[in-house]
Amino acid sequence: MAGKGKRLNKALESVDRNTLYDLGEAVKIIKGNASAKFDETIEIALNLGVDPKHADQMVRGVVSLPHGTGKTLRVAVFAKGDKVKEAEDAGADLVGAEDLAEKIKKGEIDFDRCIATPDMMAVVGQLGKVLGPKGLMPNPKLGTVTMDVKGAVEAAKAGQIEFRVEKAGIIHAGVGKASFSAEALSENVSTFVSAINKAKPAGSKGTYMKRITISSTMGPGVKLNIGNLIS
Repeated sequence: MAGKGKRLNKALESVDRNTLYDLGEAVKIIKGNASAKFDETIEIALNLGVDPKHADQMVRGVVSLPHGTGKTLRVAVFAKGDKVKEAEDAGADLVGAEDLAEKIKKGEIDFDRCIATPDMMAVVGQLGKVLGPKGLMPNPKLGTVTMDVKGAVEAAKAGQIEFRVEKAGIIHAGVGKASFSAEALSENVSTFVSAINKAKPAGSKGTYMKRITISSTMGPGVKLNIGNLIS
């Protein structure tokens, strides 16, 4: 097995694995360790005290980060009539109906968010086995089945992200780039954690947020002091 590189070893030395850091200090460490030759993504992982196999413990929703994610999302829209132009004017990358569905059935999924008007769900519903596992199925609870196509597309392009707890009770997301200011990253992290906290399901028992860690793409994780973060 290859050993750790000098860059990673130096980054590891800056992090005490037994310490819970306040957000501001954690962001400073993460930015300082993001020394790769590309603009690393700042990622957050939350370990929650839920079992998503139970419907009343599912954690899912959307949140708009105040400073965006630094990533340009490709948005696909299922629409007809006047809504086609509305989607295109709002910046949608792909707009269609049955023709778009046929492309998706062939495995052509060149987008990160899928939006549909309610009247198109008969068509979109046939794509559940393809879009569902990828987390791309439009859902009215997430605002991706809507007549407000313009608002949905613009929100996605502006940095709105979807979150959904995984089988192991973990939620993972990118909340910015290493090139963001420390203040912008801190605000994005706080906003994301607040959204997860508000989405606490009725069936959650005991400790809801067990551990929160942030890291850069190539750097070590830094554990956050949850008490100070959500107080």
